[in-house]
Amino acid sequence: MNTSLLFGRQELRLDLPENLQIHEINKYPMPLLEDVDGSIRGALLEPIGSPPLPQLAKGKKSACILICDITRPVPNGLLLPPLLDTLLDQGIDKEDILILVATGLHRPNEGEELRELIGNDEVFRSFRIENHFARDREAHIDLGMTSQGIPIGIDRRFYDADLRIVTGLVEPHFMAGYSGGRKVVAPGVAFQDTILKFHTSHILEHPRAVSCVMDGNPLHEAQIEIIRKIGDIFALNVAIDDKRRLGKVTFGAIEESHLAAVAFMKKYAEVDIARKFKTIVTSAGGYPLDKTYYQTVKGMVGPMDILEPGGTIIITSECSEGMGSPEFAAAQQMLCKHGQKEFMNILDGRSQALIDEWQTEMLLKPLRQGSIKLFTEKLGEPELAQIFVDHVTDLQQAILDSVAEHDDPEIAVIPEGPYVVPRYTGC
Repeated sequence: MNTSLLFGRQELRLDLPENLQIHEINKYPMPLLEDVDGSIRGALLEPIGSPPLPQLAKGKKSACILICDITRPVPNGLLLPPLLDTLLDQGIDKEDILILVATGLHRPNEGEELRELIGNDEVFRSFRIENHFARDREAHIDLGMTSQGIPIGIDRRFYDADLRIVTGLVEPHFMAGYSGGRKVVAPGVAFQDTILKFHTSHILEHPRAVSCVMDGNPLHEAQIEIIRKIGDIFALNVAIDDKRRLGKVTFGAIEESHLAAVAFMKKYAEVDIARKFKTIVTSAGGYPLDKTYYQTVKGMVGPMDILEPGGTIIITSECSEGMGSPEFAAAQQMLCKHGQKEFMNILDGRSQALIDEWQTEMLLKPLRQGSIKLFTEKLGEPELAQIFVDHVTDLQQAILDSVAEHDDPEIAVIPEGPYVVPRYTGC
């Protein structure tokens, strides 16, 4: 049987034996927007929980628009022109509009990569575009603490703008429930101490800090407190299908518009599955998400609900940029040195996380249920020594070996990886 997985900018084809029973898990079919530009402009005029954008922009002297960094396939080339047209029409000078890349603690996006991220050459040439730098203390304003004791530091450029707008992709997120909305602000343009504090193990090991759950999720609750402390923020959110075509666009007050987009996405990204599997084959979501091993962890966590105890997750990821940050590589080295139990003891003793070690912590969650095998062709031997999962060079043989080991010919295949979250229904 033929199937395929997202892998880099292409698809990785598999031709598996007919005796295997493949259960391909995709998003439920999503209705698509026929007039994309018209739908975006219409959302700006018919917002959720706020006045229309022209009214919001009228009389304002400055605006800051947050966009996600290169790790997210947000269609900025479609979203930015209608936003910018409206701001200019309402008298905000081009020089007083800033497009700010919400990098969180990720590296900046520059040069041709930044041009790709913007997705529109005229916007790229004509507007001021800058990156957020979370480690620059002086670039952030101190807004006190959340009720959980998390310091609130926010990029001054965003906070000081007369009009604050965020754009984002609403998709399942393995810690915060769903991405988009408030997450573009924190961690997007938050100070490093803010980010490190809400990525401690005390928060991430909470049973509600998981994919597709926001009610009672301590990370989500911290993010909500932070955006409320900032004041008025407005959000333009989108949801996309497996081909990255637009199915939904919402605009309005950041909380209300985000919840509307989440309610839409839940109907398609959360897929009910009546059984668990001993062999699961998945991807890291393809480009741009699978550029690093750091981001690949999301694809390992996504299918946990349908993994039989002791089962095997086989994941494909291009890892074209290697491991990710030096800090993540250091966390992986610490895990390899100390093992799972001692690694978690170290994290549990911290009142503030170290940069990017939370991704290694998340890696341990599926490893507590079963084993993981990684197919990649871009990591060198020094990097492969740090991944803490099994590396396989023949994807098809790895699948056959898992089927033989578990004596079960039924396998789950999740082509889109972490963009789809299978839910075990038990019936």
